[in-house]
Order: sequence, then C-alpha cells, then structure tokens
Amino acid sequence: MDVDLTPKLPKNVFGGDGGSYQAWCPDDLGMLKRGNIGAAKLGLQKNGLALPRYSDSAKVAYVLQGNGVAGVVLPEKDEKVIGIRKGDAIALPFGAVTWWYNKEDTELIVLFLGDTSKGHKAGSFTDFYLTGTNGIFTGFSTEFVSRAWDVDESTVKALVGSQSGKGIVKLDGSIKLPEPKKEDRDRLVYNCEEAPLDVDIKNGGRVVVLNTKNLPLVAEIGLGADLVKLDGGAMCSPGFSCDSALQVTYIVSGSGRVQVVGVDGKRVLETTVKAGQLFIVPRFFVVSKICDPDGMSWFSIITTPDPVFTHLAGRTSVWKALSPAVLEASFKVSSEVEKKFRGTRTSDEIFFPPSK
Repeated sequence: MDVDLTPKLPKNVFGGDGGSYQAWCPDDLGMLKRGNIGAAKLGLQKNGLALPRYSDSAKVAYVLQGNGVAGVVLPEKDEKVIGIRKGDAIALPFGAVTWWYNKEDTELIVLFLGDTSKGHKAGSFTDFYLTGTNGIFTGFSTEFVSRAWDVDESTVKALVGSQSGKGIVKLDGSIKLPEPKKEDRDRLVYNCEEAPLDVDIKNGGRVVVLNTKNLPLVAEIGLGADLVKLDGGAMCSPGFSCDSALQVTYIVSGSGRVQVVGVDGKRVLETTVKAGQLFIVPRFFVVSKICDPDGMSWFSIITTPDPVFTHLAGRTSVWKALSPAVLEASFKVSSEVEKKFRGTRTSDEIFFPPSK
C-alpha cells in the first residue's frame, strides 16, 4: 500500500474577525481521499457566528475547547438550539442545517470528522451556505427569490445586499440569538468528558465510546467514535479494527510515539504525534502508541457505528485464545518460550502502565 500516513496539521480555508475554518487537504493526507474521510476544524472568537449551512457529508462534531451555542435543524424537523461545551460529540446526518455561535471570551473550537463517500469531492467536505456572500440567495435571480419567498424586489435587494460575510461573521454584542434549551440536547449530544467510562485502567488510560447505544443518531451517519486518554508513559496495545473500519485519529492533547504495521509485516509508519495533528490507520493495519511523560489524549471516528477491535497484547489478546501447540509451531519456539510469552500481561487490558 503506497500511501503516506504521516500525521498532518490542517490548513486555513477562510476566516476573519469572527473566527476561522481550517481543513485537512486530501492532497497532503492521501488516506482522506482513499478512505473517503473529511476532516475540518472551526474556531470562533467572541461573538463569532458560523452562518447557517448544510453539508454533502454525514459527520461527527466534537467540541475541543470552549462553550457556545449551536443550532441544528434535522430534515423536516424543528430547530434545536443546544448549549455546547468541551467534550460534546454531536451526530450530524445528511441534510442537517447548522449554525454555531460563541459568546464567551475563550475561543470555541469544534472538530468535524465524517464520511465523504457520497460527497462531491473524496476526502473533503463541501458546505452549502444559506446566507452570506456565497449563500444561495446570491445565486438566484431577483425574480426567482421574489416569487419563491413572495417578497417584493426591494426586500430581495435588502436580503442579498446586506450579506457581507463569507462563512463566518462577527456580530455586534447587542444582538441576541436564541437561548439554548436543555431538552434540545437529548438524542443529539453525548458529552465524552462526563460520560461513564467504558475502559478505566489504573496508570494506563481511559476510554469513552460513542455508539448506537448512547447516541442512536450515529446509526444514521454510519460512524462510531471514541475519546481516549492515556496516562504518562503508558502504552496502547497493538490492535486492529476487525470489521473493515478505518480509524481517523485527532490528537487532542499531549504527544507520543506511534507505529503502524501493514501488509507483509511491513512497518509503514513510525513517528511522533502531537496535539492538533490528524492521522488515519488503514483497514486491518495494526497500530500501537506509547505516550510521552505528560500523557496524551485523542478523539477518533471509526467508519462503522458499532466498531469491534482485536487486540494483540494484554489479557484479551488473540494470542491467549490460540492453542499452545499452534503458537509453538508457528513461532518455531520451545514450550518454555511459549509459556513465557503466554504468561505475560495476564491482568493488563488494552492499556499498559509504564514499566517501574
């Protein structure tokens, strides 16, 4: 498989006083195009508004930093106005119209990861704006807008002529947008920072998994996700997705080393990953990470709503399930060596604390 798996940072697409929109380019990160995955990041300054839009791709939004407000209109449904905070994961199916607003001093940063297999460009999101200088009103003629919305020509000119921003605008502080409703978060949002832990290993790490059980809407977008926090010096067991899913990983904080092994036992990636980088593990390739002393956390999407992983080390390792005689013959080692190999990691599962 001849493709560069090197982790990458996003590039600026557009922005201004209200904030910025960045995206990972499939020309720089070839696995985006090959895996039909899109990845982007929205940053909003105080009073920054990301104008209403819809996308050609289903995606998961994850709040990396700050607090804000999001408006979500699912197809043929009413608008849901939700308060969002760090750790929130939001499932956005096809056709969902969204807007995002930050009224706090701290920058609001939202990560978007999704499936572009039905999009216009493999590996890239294409957004369609309802307003702004590149919104749909600017494309239709005055006659069409006037007849469609039953307004006079002067109103049409006011609607089109008043739009001066592209994608993101900065509002006057006196403008009041809708206040979020607590009940609107139901079935739309799952906070990975506050959720019960699916895995919790002392001095090793913790995992929260986003799937159809805790957020049923992920079934519609066909993606699962997880938030992993690895303690300083800990290791994540070598493993692979055994249901043909891709794993797309964004490093939220910290740093560490990563190795990926592919076809014919070839190591296809060995590098250090740092906060802000994105990398993708191809189907069935084996990946393992060892984090630096300060620890590391990452958010991943998996291209199936209920992912299944096989781990090659630890208590649940596939090696533990194989017969001793098969291991001896396969490795061509003595029973003594096989027993030493099998007898390790009898209590550790998935994450391994640093050696004492």
